[in-house]
Amino acid sequence: MGQDAGQRWQQRYDAALAGGKVRDADFTTLSGVEVAPVYGPADESTVEGFERIGYPGEFPFTRGLHATGYRGRAWTIRQFAGFGNAQQTNERYRMILAEGGGGLSVAFDMPTLMGRDSDDPRALGEVGHCGVAIDTVADMDVLFDGIPLGDTTTSMTISGPAVPVFCMYLVAAERQGVDVGKLNGTLQTDIFKEYIAQKEWLFAPEPHLRLIGDLMEYCAENIPAYKPISVSGYHIREAGSTAAQELAYTLADGFAYVELGLSRGLDIEQFAPGLSFFFDAHIDFFEEIAKFRAARRIWARWLRDVYGATTEKAQQLRFHTQTAGVSLTAQQPDNNIVRTAIEALSAVLGGTQSLHTNALDEVLALPSAKAAQIALRTQQVIAEETGVLNVADPLGGSWYVEALTDELERQAEEIFARIRDMGSDGTMTSGILRGIEDGWFTGEIAEAAFVYQRALEKGEKKVVGVNTLAGSVDAHDKLDILRVGHQVEIDQKAELAARRRARDDDAARAAVARMVEVSRTEQNMVPAMLDAVRADATLGEICDALRAEWGSYTEPARF
Repeated sequence: MGQDAGQRWQQRYDAALAGGKVRDADFTTLSGVEVAPVYGPADESTVEGFERIGYPGEFPFTRGLHATGYRGRAWTIRQFAGFGNAQQTNERYRMILAEGGGGLSVAFDMPTLMGRDSDDPRALGEVGHCGVAIDTVADMDVLFDGIPLGDTTTSMTISGPAVPVFCMYLVAAERQGVDVGKLNGTLQTDIFKEYIAQKEWLFAPEPHLRLIGDLMEYCAENIPAYKPISVSGYHIREAGSTAAQELAYTLADGFAYVELGLSRGLDIEQFAPGLSFFFDAHIDFFEEIAKFRAARRIWARWLRDVYGATTEKAQQLRFHTQTAGVSLTAQQPDNNIVRTAIEALSAVLGGTQSLHTNALDEVLALPSAKAAQIALRTQQVIAEETGVLNVADPLGGSWYVEALTDELERQAEEIFARIRDMGSDGTMTSGILRGIEDGWFTGEIAEAAFVYQRALEKGEKKVVGVNTLAGSVDAHDKLDILRVGHQVEIDQKAELAARRRARDDDAARAAVARMVEVSRTEQNMVPAMLDAVRADATLGEICDALRAEWGSYTEPARF
């Protein structure tokens, strides 16, 4: 790094300023004190290990990806939403965009997440309850009706049936007249975290990886701005992991997807920027900030030193954050507004690229319109009133934050070594697959969750309104929550039946059969799956055909 690190940063910042990439804004405190875009030591040589901290926009990106920080561009406000049918969710999306939301994030119901149609017997009672029901491309048309997909970045939180759902999204964009090659957004697709934490898989790992590899190739060749994988630590943390486990398991999964891309012969400089990440922002304020900073540093170093990426774009870790659902309480739910605000601020100070803030009532049900608005306003208050946009990485150089960053990195590296040792060939992929099959990840997370629960029960960890300052229940605890009625399921099944009657059934079946034939070859499956979607094949029909071909997967027992 040396004496000229600050000068290199200044050159980057000046170039951004000259190029119009710095917002025209009032960069002063509330009292009118002008603030610099970044702060650092007067003499870098006096700070031991300064090259690990550095300046924003420079390897290893501990302090952020861009020299300008949020002076260049604020994070994207991307509220996660979905419930009932596509029409109901479309109305909520319009409200979010009208209220200043910057992007959409789709929540799917459980049948959709499991690749089942709404009329599948296993879907009974679940249609539209934890997200929106999507059975055919017609549902996707309605979901984004009046929302130009060419102008709106959209994230879709789904992994098991991610590829067929993505194909429905592409066909919906085609029907809007959008140039599909210019779409921008994110698909979760992260199947490793399903085996590790969330448990929403369709097949054994290998067929899923086949589909993910096909998706990576297809997007790299045809939709270069789209991010086909969002490697998710959120669900790992929500399952009970520690911050270090979330950090390490998530990045290990990301390294495995890098190995998958390399095994397909893809150029790491081209496909690595298409990998994004999704982290939890939990309630321990400084630990979370340190976690985000450590994630960028570890990823940059491994991509350069282990996998050979040479460009900054390929070395940079981009991430979305969601505040912690497990930190919310049913008791004294108004306190959840405070928790969410603190968690959101930690994500911002950690340098997130986009953010979702949970609603106060999500511990009980899907968010009501009022609660969703408060969650949205929480981000907007942080962005518009606190001054956090003015300075890049304002906590950089803090002895506490830097020590926490180093410690989380150290713990993560120990976990990486353990995972690689579990494998048969020293790769991260082999170690992860062995850890999944042996139930190692599940056991480690369960132990961490047990330790935390025991600390709560002993009163060593405090949760206001639960094990301390509980007080008494009052009117504020009685929320008017959103309830999805059974009529949604009745209507969705009727609509699905009507669509089946209206389509060319022989053409739909033939298209699904051709897709299965392609699965038996080394051809990319995405084009054949797109044809099945265009023929109005349902999500369940596509996934059931692949289940019949590849078989299902049963998690190994662990006691």
